[in-house]
Amino acid sequence: MTENHIELLALDLLKGQGYEYINGVDIAPDSASAERHTFEEVILKERLEKAVRRINIGIPPDAQQDAIKQVMRIASPDLLANNESFHRLLTEGIPVTKRVDGQERGDRVFLVDFDNPSHNEFLVVNQFTIIENGVNKRPDIILFVNGLPLVVIELKNAVNEKTTVGAAFRQIETYKAMIPSLFIFNSFSVISDGLEAKAGTISAGLSRFMAWKSTDGTIEASHLISQLDTLIKGMLNPSTLLDLIRHFIVFEKSKKEDVDGIVTVQTVKKVAAYHQYYAVNRAVESTKRASGFTTAQYHGGAKEDPESYGLPGVKQQPAGDRKGGVVWHTQGSGKSLSMVFYTGKIVLALDNPTVLVITDRNDLDDQLFDTFAASKQLLRQDPIQATDRKKLKELLKVNSGGVIFTTIQKFQPEEGNIYETLSERENIIVIADEAHRTQYGFSAKTVDDKDEDGNVIGKKIVYGFAKYMRDALPNATYLGFTGTPIESTDVNTPAVFGNYVDIYDIAQAVEDGATVRIFYESRLAKVNLSDEGRELVEELDDELDQDELTNTQKVKSKWTQLEALIGGKNRLQNIAADIVHHFTHRQEVSKGKGMIVSMSRRIAAELYKAIVAIKPEWHSDDLKKGKIKVIMTSASSDGPDLAKFHTTKDQRRMLADRMKDPDDELELVIVRDMWLTGFDAPSMHTLYIDKPMKGHNLMQAIARVNRVYKDKPGGLIVDYLGIASDLKKALSFYSDAGGKGDPAIAQEQAVTLMLEKIEVLSAMYHGFPYEDYFDADTSSKLSLILAAEDHILGLDDGKKRYIDEVTALSKAFAIAIPHDQAMDAKDEISFFQAVKARLAKFDTTGSGKSDEELETTIRQVIDKALVSDQVIDVFDAAGIKKPDISILSDEFLMELKDMQHKNVALEVLKKLLNDEIKARTKTNLVQSKKLLEMLELSINRYHNKILTAAEVIDELIKLSKDIVEMDNEPKKMGLSDYEYAFYTAVANNDSARELIEQDKLRELAVALTETIKNNTSIDWTIKESVRAKLKVAVKRLLRKYGYPPDMQLLATETVLKQAEMLAKELTSK
Repeated sequence: MTENHIELLALDLLKGQGYEYINGVDIAPDSASAERHTFEEVILKERLEKAVRRINIGIPPDAQQDAIKQVMRIASPDLLANNESFHRLLTEGIPVTKRVDGQERGDRVFLVDFDNPSHNEFLVVNQFTIIENGVNKRPDIILFVNGLPLVVIELKNAVNEKTTVGAAFRQIETYKAMIPSLFIFNSFSVISDGLEAKAGTISAGLSRFMAWKSTDGTIEASHLISQLDTLIKGMLNPSTLLDLIRHFIVFEKSKKEDVDGIVTVQTVKKVAAYHQYYAVNRAVESTKRASGFTTAQYHGGAKEDPESYGLPGVKQQPAGDRKGGVVWHTQGSGKSLSMVFYTGKIVLALDNPTVLVITDRNDLDDQLFDTFAASKQLLRQDPIQATDRKKLKELLKVNSGGVIFTTIQKFQPEEGNIYETLSERENIIVIADEAHRTQYGFSAKTVDDKDEDGNVIGKKIVYGFAKYMRDALPNATYLGFTGTPIESTDVNTPAVFGNYVDIYDIAQAVEDGATVRIFYESRLAKVNLSDEGRELVEELDDELDQDELTNTQKVKSKWTQLEALIGGKNRLQNIAADIVHHFTHRQEVSKGKGMIVSMSRRIAAELYKAIVAIKPEWHSDDLKKGKIKVIMTSASSDGPDLAKFHTTKDQRRMLADRMKDPDDELELVIVRDMWLTGFDAPSMHTLYIDKPMKGHNLMQAIARVNRVYKDKPGGLIVDYLGIASDLKKALSFYSDAGGKGDPAIAQEQAVTLMLEKIEVLSAMYHGFPYEDYFDADTSSKLSLILAAEDHILGLDDGKKRYIDEVTALSKAFAIAIPHDQAMDAKDEISFFQAVKARLAKFDTTGSGKSDEELETTIRQVIDKALVSDQVIDVFDAAGIKKPDISILSDEFLMELKDMQHKNVALEVLKKLLNDEIKARTKTNLVQSKKLLEMLELSINRYHNKILTAAEVIDELIKLSKDIVEMDNEPKKMGLSDYEYAFYTAVANNDSARELIEQDKLRELAVALTETIKNNTSIDWTIKESVRAKLKVAVKRLLRKYGYPPDMQLLATETVLKQAEMLAKELTSK
């Protein structure tokens, strides 16, 4: 199977989805049916003009032409800014003016008819050559909609282990740099090796390219079907493609301020993952049903209906019941962004309703508001925060429109038990984030009535906020989003919102790579909590929901007692020392961020002081500097010790930006409850918990470390308080509620995996005394590493197996550190990694790095004795001195031949010769091909045990002498390098050499060089007319010099191929 087969499969699948196929050569500028004037043009202009005429019937031709000119004129120096400008024109229409009854009127020209997919033209084109700034590139497949190149597909061969989706991704990156004009119009790209297939935007790194797992959204495709098949049918079918482009792409903006106060705006383009796309469409349909707007057909769900989890779904609910349902998408899987996509789509679907987004905490309100504000292009309006009740009332008294943010507490009546009606409109949608919280209930309860001084003066009845919200907005439709499931005993949530719309649980999220696994480590033994303290924790457990804390004095006194125990001076000093030790070891192995959760603001402040007493260099008074910060607010009554840790909303936003930036020095934050929900820092890998937590709050908190970041293997929860039983309870409620997958896995599992991998690697060293390494001096260590390389290279498929196993070991080790067994194994792992680093240098692809290493957070555990700043190259890896002269000199070859470690010598020679021959391919196609064949033949004979390592080294040394001879040949014959290249092209067969003497062939080579130089132009390699003319000239010369007729065709092809290799040099001479 070749790349060509995969391309044909993709073309067939796309034709099956309704795309018309055209070969790019047939519409190239030099073809009879050209659709482009030059190779620089990436838009099929005539097709675009036709579509614009078809879609915009009421708009005059001059206005249509003006719109097309606006599209063609996008040209700032920033590619992403150009892409965003085009996306806005594509999705919102292009503003134009037209004359109506003598008056100038504004209107919009649309490039695509989004409402009627069949009204558009969908083309799939291969062999589409683009030349930009003299660079010639040809992407595998481009999808055009109405002549616009919206999707680029890059394919690699699934059977070849070197051509992975990673290689396809790097190819796309090259295209972006070399032919950027194609990517002005790019909605997203697809990379595939035929089996694996992922899609991502112009700004996405490889880890952000995601698979599309369903063709219709009702069930996930079988693992036996290739991902390319599923992606083309599910994501690239015309109606889904247009829906994605219009409603499911955002350009998220975030401001970043550096130490000097210079603010830059960063943009990230995001496209919905499959679970977000299907869930949002279901939520939109359910909202239409619930609001009485329509009983439209359902789109499928993300993977399985709620019913397949044994849970009730919204389909059974009646139309007009005002309950839109609940979307349960596990934390970290992009829930906030799904809310943005939903809002953007519902605004259009329900003809500009008012959308009210409710949270239950101010900091959560700010975080969610920031996410929405960063995506305002999709919302087509600016979201607004209602800072107080008065503002909320004003904002809700309009007739339509608006995206308003507020907290649920603003619905508390100032007096009495009825909240005034703010609006009886039906076109209001209330979206509640974390819809399961207790305060959404309807039920009444009796509480103390207090005067202004806090004295109890009687009792009063209060209701859950759901009742007050219904008072205020009696006809609104309610939709809930949650990252944790609704408890089976919870009757409030279904009563307010209805049943589940869509479920995407931990098992699915981890499998899809939307989140990483979470591991749990107990460090109770390191910081003793007295028995009295443990009892208090258990007693408090049942009364733990912080919303209830003010209810009884009894709980308050327990909380105070426990706070005093947990915040005891000695205990805090122990914890500070342990965190510094633990986090420092984590950072050595896996670069990232950490968060510490404290029980109170006092403890947070004290813990900070204890940590910076151990590590004073981590502290800075400047909020823009320093490695550790406390995130909290304080009141003037808190006293000076806490006041200095007070942060304003803007300061917290700036600290959040620092924490989210993986390159910023801020690595540790101490929080009480801020940032425990909704805060997203993908590189965060460790969460230290020293606060009683349970249920949803605990599930929310631990999800801070489950975000995907490069190759982060997992997040770690470190427990200083004994929350294991709470975690178990949270786990059982999670599975009782229908969830699949473990919210947290014991760290021991990572330790077990690490030990298994060490065993596998030890077995590969059977009979090799690598244990001697640990007590050896530096020079002996270097010799041992060389001997170890030699040993591994002597095993069947040793190099690949070894590199794969060490990569897996490094990932497990990154999670297991600093477990005692991981610390014990550290030296052994550093040895395995040192050998792997050197073996990777022998990779003939030249990069010396695997895909994983190109985008990695996992650091090598470096043996301090072997530290060197310079990059290890192939000579260092083999332990030999870099030659001062040519690597093909006799002295160097003899040094290699005499090397004690024959397997290492062979790897070096193989790589060097491969590189040397490849470097000469350009200037001498024929000779290089012969030499490469000889190299492969020798290596194959070695692998098939026909030759020993020593014998094959002799063969390769002979081959290197042939290379040197080839380099000297042109000089001997009095030819230039180019003339000699054409000489070998025509002297490449016996009958020609027999019929024509050498001098005549030499003359022919000189004449050919001259002819080719005179007949080439910049783009001759792809202009068929110029190629044809050149072919005739070459054939004429061959005939003139009496070249054997039966060999003329082959010689002509070889000469043209050689000319193509030298195209740039020939045209620049």
